[in-house]
Amino acid sequence: MNRAFIFLIIGTIAVFASDVISGEVQKQSLNLSAIVMFLLFVSGTLGITYWAAKKTKSAKDFYTAGGGITGFQNGMAIAGDYMSAASFLGISGLVYMKGYDGLIYSIGFLVGWPIILFLIAEPLRNLGKYTFADVASYRLRQTPVRTLAASGSIATVVLYLIAQMVGSGKLIQLLFGLQYEMAVVLVGVLMILYVVFGGMLATTWVQIIKAFLLLSGASFMAIAVMAHYDFSFGSLFAHATELKGIEIMSPGGLVSDPISAISLAVALMFGTAGLPHILMRFFTVSDAKEARKSVFYATGFIGYFYILTFIIGFGAIVMVFQNPEYLDLAKQAIDGGSPILGGSNMAAIHLSHAVGGDFFLGFISAVAFATILAVVSGLTLAGASAISHDLYASVLRKGRVDSMTEMKVSKIATVVLGIVAIIMGIAFENQNIAFVVGLAFAIAASANFPILVLSMYWRKLTTRGAVIGGTMGLSSAVILLILSPVVWVSILGNKTAIFPYEYPALFSVTIAFITTWFFSITDNSQGAKDEQEAFEAQFIRSQTGIGAEGASSH
Repeated sequence: MNRAFIFLIIGTIAVFASDVISGEVQKQSLNLSAIVMFLLFVSGTLGITYWAAKKTKSAKDFYTAGGGITGFQNGMAIAGDYMSAASFLGISGLVYMKGYDGLIYSIGFLVGWPIILFLIAEPLRNLGKYTFADVASYRLRQTPVRTLAASGSIATVVLYLIAQMVGSGKLIQLLFGLQYEMAVVLVGVLMILYVVFGGMLATTWVQIIKAFLLLSGASFMAIAVMAHYDFSFGSLFAHATELKGIEIMSPGGLVSDPISAISLAVALMFGTAGLPHILMRFFTVSDAKEARKSVFYATGFIGYFYILTFIIGFGAIVMVFQNPEYLDLAKQAIDGGSPILGGSNMAAIHLSHAVGGDFFLGFISAVAFATILAVVSGLTLAGASAISHDLYASVLRKGRVDSMTEMKVSKIATVVLGIVAIIMGIAFENQNIAFVVGLAFAIAASANFPILVLSMYWRKLTTRGAVIGGTMGLSSAVILLILSPVVWVSILGNKTAIFPYEYPALFSVTIAFITTWFFSITDNSQGAKDEQEAFEAQFIRSQTGIGAEGASSH
């Protein structure tokens, strides 16, 4: 395996370098410092993967890094997992475009963490082994509940992967001059390498390194912006309103009605608590105490980061907006506005050049690429574990499978998911992917979160209620999004949407909870009574850790 790994490392770097050197690139200036830093990052993280591969010898090592990650390390890794390109580039771009209203996404993403801290982290660690389906099916019938939970996980992972792959392709195309297809293949190959050879240990350290680099780079950008205004927010906002008008400091620019605002908040808040690649991280620590610590650290890192994106967004308004160096002159002539090169998502990238020149632009570009790699690796591992642990080992083989076979199936699933992600990333190149991200969060909030939280805290939950409620949440989220303006009008070209709101989560989450409640309380079967009687033992274990893996470390 070691020789194969070294061969793949050399091959991956050589493919990237040869494509740049051979001139098969977009006709635009290349940022050599970005390419050098990118190669350094890839070489370093592949070295970590090689080290991790030698330590990954069992299914527990592969899925959870052997449970040996500390609370601080896991907190940093969770932050790395969560601070995706959508967060860094997308939210700063939203602030650049909409001003004050861009904070809706920052706050929405952040408020999901207290729910995870107080309701989910410790019980999840005490009850589960590798995936959140372990918890959802703890006292319910394994086959239907695991199948539902795994389906919700895989749907969320694949949709999220599509958005990340398309984003990575466009970003690398702009920054490094690579062809879009080549960029997507490169991300997919590296993602497969990290997960197949290094498992959770390699993925964790890639995320930790990426989080440190991203927080450092974003801090420098924010400090550089504030230094221009003697660290006065009033002066920064005053200059921004001079350029874009006072309306950028007022609400209503992004979400126009209360129902949409609440629905978006529900999707971001409960969706965060239902993301399988985030939930999986709580099994990498030794016990529930470390799980709680990791959420505490993660919340601090993520909260600090979102404050920085707000400053970066306004910094882009004052330093990038109307700066001819960063404007797309062709679009400016057509639209009569001030569109920037690469669109509003590139606001943070252009700001990095404005405050730090070519070298810092290269650093931030490489960090943006590292951000995508870390997130897609975590997503792929979560999807592979749902396929191998939940569907193959628990549903198909009924638990009669050894850990090495399960790990082998997980690696095969990783390769398949990687190939699917590459194909879908190329296929969706010119599609509006906003609905894909919205659907991923809506499914996580509607199908995963209700079943997870009710299984831990509601005695009367039954298998029938969980399966019907989860299925209704999943299907209603998909159907309502298709009928919404995002898909029905923008993509399918109809004049008016059947469902008037862009965000379906308020309705689909409500449907999931109500149907789960109704079909549980009306279930009078003997199996339902047995499941309800088993709640007491489950609840005691979830709160105390008695009987949980790692409980002896207390």
